[in-house]
Amino acid sequence: MERIWLKSYPPGMPGEIDADAYASVVDLFEQSVARFAARPAYVCMGEAISYAELDRWSKELAAYFRNVLGLPPGARVALMLPNVLQYPVALFAVLRAGCTVVNCNPLYTARELEYQLADSGASAIVVLENFASVVEHALPGTRVRHVVVTGLGDMLGLFRGALVNAAVRHVKRLVPPWRIKGATSWSLARARGRQAGFTPVAVAPGDIAFLQYTGGTTGVAKGAMLTHRNIVANLQQAHAWIASKMEAGAETIVTALPLYHIFSLTANCLTFLKLGATNVLIVNPRDIRGFVKELARHRFTAITGVNTLFAALLRQPAFARIDFSALKISLGGGMAVQQKVAEQWQAVTGSTLIEAYGLTETSPAVTINPVDLPAFNGSIGLPLPSTEVAIRDEAGRDLPPGQTGELCVRGPQVMAGYWNRPEETALVVMADGFMRTGDIAAMDEAGFVRLIDRKKDMILVSGFNVYPNEVEAVAATHPGVQEVAAVGVPHEKSGETVKLFVVRRDAALTADELIAHCRQSLSAYKVPHQVEFRDELPKTNVGKILRRALR
Repeated sequence: MERIWLKSYPPGMPGEIDADAYASVVDLFEQSVARFAARPAYVCMGEAISYAELDRWSKELAAYFRNVLGLPPGARVALMLPNVLQYPVALFAVLRAGCTVVNCNPLYTARELEYQLADSGASAIVVLENFASVVEHALPGTRVRHVVVTGLGDMLGLFRGALVNAAVRHVKRLVPPWRIKGATSWSLARARGRQAGFTPVAVAPGDIAFLQYTGGTTGVAKGAMLTHRNIVANLQQAHAWIASKMEAGAETIVTALPLYHIFSLTANCLTFLKLGATNVLIVNPRDIRGFVKELARHRFTAITGVNTLFAALLRQPAFARIDFSALKISLGGGMAVQQKVAEQWQAVTGSTLIEAYGLTETSPAVTINPVDLPAFNGSIGLPLPSTEVAIRDEAGRDLPPGQTGELCVRGPQVMAGYWNRPEETALVVMADGFMRTGDIAAMDEAGFVRLIDRKKDMILVSGFNVYPNEVEAVAATHPGVQEVAAVGVPHEKSGETVKLFVVRRDAALTADELIAHCRQSLSAYKVPHQVEFRDELPKTNVGKILRRALR
């Protein structure tokens, strides 16, 4: 397909980026921490760490992984951390040790965590103590042999005020009891690493930087193998797109989405690492009032989020009183941005809400709207530099502009494949290198892409993927369930929520009972909100339940 989108690129935007500008994410990291050593890298709960401290502390932990534990290159190390200062230290420590990061949602149940740790073959995990009890129950079914446990206060200075110290003590009282034999504390791991000394590890572009779990287009969660080159390419693409508005060493970005999510990981953590920006970490964005108070403390220049987050901020009267004069970029992704929310955001902040689109398998960015867009346009934007987008029919043939088909992507940011699942990889990556996204879209004559529908059954709850197979498998373990299907239904706040259609085995089964059953094994955002009982479910002629008909 002709790259018709290039004619719509802003002046000076390159059609190609250099995906080999850095040998690895580690190479980029080490250049940035040297260049911006004195700059604050991360701020959390009022505590700041500089790029120099990030360099030093990640070296200590990397030395612990490599020279104390003896983890070999390519070993998988899981991180189960929210947006606290320990996350970037642990992230770059794992990469500097030549290992692979496996990001785990701290809200996972033991069942969910056990699956991901076992599937990835992780040999170590770093976890905030608030979630250590979940790790304890998940460990028996995994190959994890090394556990590092950290407390919220481990990275907060001893000089902190009584108010913050009281908050830390309050959080510690909420930590469920746990006992993990041989677990090491954060401070001891760093101390032992410091004593052992750091020795640099050679990291190649093709080495796997992240096993980022996703359900793909269908089915069980799979680890997308994102190489160092994949990640470098995508942050180079993102940097090229925003460079006209950003100044190295002078930016502050608000990071409310969790860093374990691929959107925040690449857009906030890594792209702004190259810029030497300060990342303001929001530990609990659901505390909207607290979030707004934190925003008021910073002259932030960029913010990323999902539609539900922007909408929640706009509902707070105090948000409109914040000084937005420094704000240059507002970026929405993870789920569709609603026209009403975008218009309200621009009216309150004076900043256009720029919508982007991506997938875990593409590191993640694929398309983005121009950063100088005067107003929200309802599209997901133009393909990034060095990215090819095709709209294809069921036979895999390219369709002309204006016609609707499956959105397919080719570029240096496309994953190396699914971890230990070559058959699944072959289902989505075509012979010519284009990857099927499972999303139905159309491209106009100017190269702007609009999403039309979702081909896949995946449910999108506040930007997080929920896979019907997993929800159905949990619901089906209830003895009162005969048949079950899960679909996504519209929801004002979260975009979509999970609804179950159930054929009962036990006529006494209630919706509340089934929802409570699911809550025991599923993270909160996966738990069904609605249950509809039916005498039968629609099926194909071979007996497959038709989720599309139920939707």
